[in-house]
Amino acid sequence: MVVASLTLELQIPGSQSLKDKRQAIRSLRDRIRAKFNVSVAEVDNQDLWQRATIGVAVVSSDGKLAHETLDKVRRLAEQDFRLSILDTYIETW
Repeated sequence: MVVASLTLELQIPGSQSLKDKRQAIRSLRDRIRAKFNVSVAEVDNQDLWQRATIGVAVVSSDGKLAHETLDKVRRLAEQDFRLSILDTYIETW
């Protein structure tokens, strides 16, 4: 069994309030959950209205498949015009 996690450090430049930020993050989170069988949560920077940290976790029997899934999630986040990805981290256990 392989557990892999992806951490996305995001900037939301168009956000003028926490409400704007939460709307953008909720949209991304819902699209990730709908397209991939992964867990998603905002894990840091909840009180900053132009920054967010999203955590994505996947459990698989194949490490390569888990890594590929997280790469696809990262690419989906890159396509969101409301967000800029500042940094990404992938960890595997």
